[in-house]
Amino acid sequence: MPKVLIVGASGVVGNAAVEHFLAHNRYEVVALSRRPPEISSLRPFLHIAADLRDGDATKAALADVTDVTHLVFAALTEQPGLISGWSDRAQMELNLAMFRNSLDPLLDAGALRHVTLLQGTKAYGSHLHPIPVPAKERAPRDDHENFYWLQEDYLHEQATNRGIAWTILRPQLVVGRSWGVAMNMIPVLGAYAALCRHEGRPFSFPGGTPYVTEAADARLVAEVIEWAGTSPHAINEYFNVTNGDVFEWRSLWPTIAKTLGVEIGPDEPRSLATMMGESEAAWEAIVARDRLRPIPLTELLGEAHHLSDYIFAHGAVEAPPPGFSSRIKLQQAGFSGCYDTADTFAYWLNDLIGRRVIPGPVENARVGATPLARAAGR
Repeated sequence: MPKVLIVGASGVVGNAAVEHFLAHNRYEVVALSRRPPEISSLRPFLHIAADLRDGDATKAALADVTDVTHLVFAALTEQPGLISGWSDRAQMELNLAMFRNSLDPLLDAGALRHVTLLQGTKAYGSHLHPIPVPAKERAPRDDHENFYWLQEDYLHEQATNRGIAWTILRPQLVVGRSWGVAMNMIPVLGAYAALCRHEGRPFSFPGGTPYVTEAADARLVAEVIEWAGTSPHAINEYFNVTNGDVFEWRSLWPTIAKTLGVEIGPDEPRSLATMMGESEAAWEAIVARDRLRPIPLTELLGEAHHLSDYIFAHGAVEAPPPGFSSRIKLQQAGFSGCYDTADTFAYWLNDLIGRRVIPGPVENARVGATPLARAAGR
């Protein structure tokens, strides 16, 4: 049986990938992250705790895992405040080092056959300037500094020298289970709704001008990852990954509100980064009242509340340039899976409600948590 190592296993994509590979039982699964991923599957797996920033420690942690055939690299590090760090050279070099520290020991072990690397729409410069509509994988590399390019160049070099295959995925706004990470909107939405209810305020949309965008369910990304590791059509290729539909936040707001059991009010522009930064005491009261898991608000949100201001276009009076990415290449290569984005948000909000991470509707606020699987000890 092939063995997959999922690096960044407690992140949004990594968590979903661990869950997916365990559920389908076609691979032995090894998960690497500083904290164990929160998984529903009862199938055992090996969790390795390591800080990828420490090359010697990561090499030592992987010393006993010499038969990994597939690497899924879904780890990244972000700076506090998130957005400014996207152009920081030191952060780019750190993300490259984390990738090298994970890849090099597997290359030296000699069993590795395929690497899946994660990028995103920033590969097209979406954070810097308007991009082609839709963005396509065959476009020339966008001329800006990005850790994507550092990791990609290193991967290409090693793949050529060592004879391994690779696939690079570019999902759009990934939505999933993980909390305490840089860019997952689900904990932010859950906390914002709870704080609105706590303050006796309606669940008003806090952003700026309307615009249409796309998302990718973490489960879909995980499905693409497994497909990419086996399909001859995915060898040494790039693929955009989206759910297959588009949405506008105000149109999605009723689904979010219904799932969380809150009432919608008129738009109320406000910075969630600022609001959340001032709401720790209120969150503690919510946790105590609704008997949630005692996760501090700062730990729950990671840096995603800063992302929320960005993707809600807080303060914008003109719509951001459209940022659609084509998934035609993925479909033509043989992968046809898709998700309804409204269902995606409802699914993952309910998942965290069931795990007592965020409160749900008042009548369900004290429902017990979903049983959690435990990783095999190391």
